[in-house]
Amino acid sequence: MDNPQFDEKVQEEYIDDTPNLNLKPEGAKISEKELKEQEKRKRLMKKKRFKDRKDGRLLRSLDYVQKFTPYVMRDRCDSLNMFTASINVTRADKFCREKQQSGMNYFTILHLILAAYTRTVAEHPAINRFVSGRRVYARRNIEVNMIVKKEMTKDAPETGVKVWFDPADTVNDVYQKFNDIVRKTVGDLGKENGMDKAASFLTSLPRCLMNFIMFILRRMEYHGTLPKALTDVSPFHGSLIITSMGSLGIPPVYHHIYNFGNLPIFISYGIKQIVPVINKNGETVPKKIIELKITMDERIASGYELSSAFKSLKHYLEHPELLEEPPKEVLDDIY
Repeated sequence: MDNPQFDEKVQEEYIDDTPNLNLKPEGAKISEKELKEQEKRKRLMKKKRFKDRKDGRLLRSLDYVQKFTPYVMRDRCDSLNMFTASINVTRADKFCREKQQSGMNYFTILHLILAAYTRTVAEHPAINRFVSGRRVYARRNIEVNMIVKKEMTKDAPETGVKVWFDPADTVNDVYQKFNDIVRKTVGDLGKENGMDKAASFLTSLPRCLMNFIMFILRRMEYHGTLPKALTDVSPFHGSLIITSMGSLGIPPVYHHIYNFGNLPIFISYGIKQIVPVINKNGETVPKKIIELKITMDERIASGYELSSAFKSLKHYLEHPELLEEPPKEVLDDIY
């Protein structure tokens, strides 16, 4: 269709409402055995056991294939899987406008992606795993990294932002936590944060000494002995790193993930587009979308677990009103 006229009402009619979120039906009874299992998991999540790390709990009940895979694919660059999702943002756009009108300034699709990811972790905790030292761990919290410019100019410095979320957070909680950190980081134009200071110190060293220090840091990362003060500011450690290509006015890219550290997922998203699609009546109608490009470490979970998680992520981005209430249940990962 030439130059299709975009109509939000038309868009609303063709949103897919059918993803399977793998949740218990509302009101379903939980057996006594399931309750005991849940309590046991909660105790294990809090307790640090032998071979656990500060930032993760070793998964001991993985099947033998998942335990063996990190020895075959030793680095993250060996185990990259890439996935593209086209997200209908008709409802999301409307939702963002309503939030802005209610006083939540600069509420954008970024906040929705972070909230949808946080809710997906609550339902599919396997995507919040990581691989270090040839072992698979369940992360103890949700850590999101983002590289931002302190000003939108060519010469403005870049800095890293790290935000901690809780699986029970609503979209309003995510907005508040993220904006508080960004406001503090961007507001101090002349001040270095912890990430800046660490990078500044390392890059001031002679190359031979820096290579030696990086060798030591890699060995410490392998054995899980890196200081928490360092992992708390490191952009290479966390649940997710996200970047907006839309703010640069270009489509998203497939971004690599790093061999150093333990980040398992990189999400890139781009500009909004209007594309023609064929509806159920065989008519060509316009559809407003953004594309997500997701790069992930396939060693953290099975294809079934990852695909189920991405269905949930897409579902929540296309139905953002669901993120205003806390999740009905926050699932724990396996032992």
